[in-house]
Amino acid sequence: MSALFLLIFISIAVAAGFLAAFLWSVKKGQYDDDYTPAVRMLFDDRPENNKTEIKKTNQSN
Repeated sequence: MSALFLLIFISIAVAAGFLAAFLWSVKKGQYDDDYTPAVRMLFDDRPENNKTEIKKTNQSN
């Protein structure tokens, strides 16, 4: 019976740790921007470099 109480205490302690970590990450702003990372790969990083590469390719032909 004492093993059961020990396991319950450990599981509550682990759950409290995860809750504290979650609340800390929310407070630090970890979940503020949830839209941009999903579409970031769709945007060009440097559009002016792509134009330069196209001009170089056209000039060499």
